[in-house]
Parts: sequence; structure tokens; C-alpha cells
Amino acid sequence: MTGEARMRRTTAARRQAWWLGVAALAWSTTGAAQGVAECVMEADNQLRLACYDRLFRERKPAGPAARPVAAAPTEPAQPADRPETLLVSTAFTKAWELTPEAKRGTFVVRTYLPNFILPLHATSSINRTPTSPTRGVTTGRPDYKPLEAKMQVSLRAKVAEGLVLPDADLWFAFTQRSLWQVWNRQESSPFRSTDYQPEAIYVIPVPPRLGALPGGWQWRMAQLGIAHQSNGQGGSLSRSWNRVYASAAFDHGEFGLVLRGFRRLGEKTNDDNPDMSRHIGNTEVMASWLPGLATASLTWRTHPRALDRGSLQFDWTYPVSVKQPAGLRWYAQVFTGYGETLLDYNHRQTSLGLGLTLFQF
Repeated sequence: MTGEARMRRTTAARRQAWWLGVAALAWSTTGAAQGVAECVMEADNQLRLACYDRLFRERKPAGPAARPVAAAPTEPAQPADRPETLLVSTAFTKAWELTPEAKRGTFVVRTYLPNFILPLHATSSINRTPTSPTRGVTTGRPDYKPLEAKMQVSLRAKVAEGLVLPDADLWFAFTQRSLWQVWNRQESSPFRSTDYQPEAIYVIPVPPRLGALPGGWQWRMAQLGIAHQSNGQGGSLSRSWNRVYASAAFDHGEFGLVLRGFRRLGEKTNDDNPDMSRHIGNTEVMASWLPGLATASLTWRTHPRALDRGSLQFDWTYPVSVKQPAGLRWYAQVFTGYGETLLDYNHRQTSLGLGLTLFQF
């Protein structure tokens, strides 16, 4: 090869290297451009190509970055101290074991009505001389105080599952309610009144399709029951009756409604208290609300032929510790009307009680 040919080849190689350097400069960073310039200045062809190979191998651009996948939308996290709202349907289902998944078997003792103790229970009118149409006026207790304590214990157990109808259960229950003159030391703190109520309850779950109602309401269950209630006393203080009842329970979110109708059973012997239904009522409507941790209910008892009697009762609870809502709960109860106890069935009063629920299981 002549000197002129060698010079043309060298010039062409340098021109090619120069254009590669310009392209690399446009693509790479300043550091990469400086490396290309060093390769261009290399006179030896093999060393110059090796320089390019080494440079572009080190500077090989990464593949296109993976496009981030949008995260699936999630519900905003609920603050740890904010309780989830308890649906009444869930409360009904768990309390009465309305579905196969909720069944807990027979002869398991559970709570029924609220179990509570109200150390402070004040009444607007203490009944010091109980009366009855057939028993007359009893011996008065003028030393009874309007401030006393009220307590209630109520338990139940299922004795049969799937009786007659699918998922229908038979329960037995017992409730004891007392008024205690605990603050009346002068009279040795006697129990002023105690009522006892055993009963049998047949619970029938309503299928969802059959129970669907307008406005989003759901008919959740029906109940048939028979109850005996007595104050366990004799003579002029005797108060007792037997009743059968039917009820229906409905729910909508955190709201519930229970309608119950009673019919008093006739007694073979003379009726001690023939006007109890007129005063206490034969119809009961209970509306409940479960706003988060609190519970609230309003119960109206009345008789269609004696609307000026009956009673209203408001119950409210809130956990002592928000971390243990199933534990002890503050309890407040307001009652106005007739029949807070059997002994007071025909005595009108308004009372306020403050205390605690005892247990729930």
C-alpha cells in the first residue's frame, strides 16, 4: 500500500470516528463525550476500536424503565381509635344464632336481656303503699327512700335446634329484676321489690328473599313465646300473670325495630290483678340504634284502649374502655309511666338510673 493510500484510509477512519464521537456526545453525558474524544485522538486503528468497544460497553444504556403500575384504589384507612359501625343485622344474627354459621349448639348459657346494676336509681314518686283492686291497700312503708339501687340478671340457653322449621330454635330464659333500698340504712337496706320471669322462646329466622322490605329494611326474625312473671309474694303484695306473645324484628343498617304483641292468659282462680294489662300494656315497640361504640334504645309499652297509661323507657350504654367494647359498659336508664316493676304496675313515676352493665356473653 502506497503512502497516499494509507493516508486516505487513515483520514477516512478518523472522519468516521469523528461522526461517532458527535453521535455519542449527543446521546451520552459529558463524561461519555470526554471518553469518545480520547478514542478519536488514538492514532492506532486497533487501539482506537478497542477504546470504542470498551467505552460503549461501559456506557450501554439501560432498557426502557418499566412503567409503574398504578396501585389498585383502596379504601382510606380507618383511624385505629375509630370503631366500625355494628350493623343491627349482625347483632340479631349473633345474639339469636339465626344462620348455620352462627349456631353454638344447645345448652350453652348466654345473656338475654341487659344485665346491669344501677347503684343510683332515683324516682320521682316512691310507692310506699302498693294497692290492687282485689287486694286493697297494703301496710305502708313510710320510711322508703326515693334513692335506691336497681339490678337485673337475665340468662338463657337453647334447648333445641332446627325444631319444626329450618334453623328455628327453642330457648329457655330467666330474668330477675330487683329494687334495693341499699342507701336506706335506717331500714336495714331491704329489697323493696323483686320480679321473676321464666319464659320459653321459639325463634324463627326469616329467609332474606322473604324478608326484603321497601326502603332497604329487612325482616330478620319472628318469635313466639310464653312467659310467667311474679314478684314471689303473697297476700296483698301478690303480683303475677302469664302471657303469650309474638314478635317481629326488623333492621336497616345501624337501626333496628322490634314489634311485640302480648295476650294475657286467664287464671283458673280469681285474678289478683285484673287491670295489669291496662296499665302495663299489651303492645311493645322497641327502636334501637348502634352508633359506633354506643348503644341506644327506646321502648314504648301501651294498650290500644288505655293510651294514657303504659310507659316509655330509654336505655343507653357506652364502654368503660373503648379498647374493650364487650367489657364493662356505662349504663343509663330513664323510665316514665306505669309498671317499672309488678309491685308498681298501677303506680305512675319517672325514674333515672346510672350504673354499669355486668356481663355479656
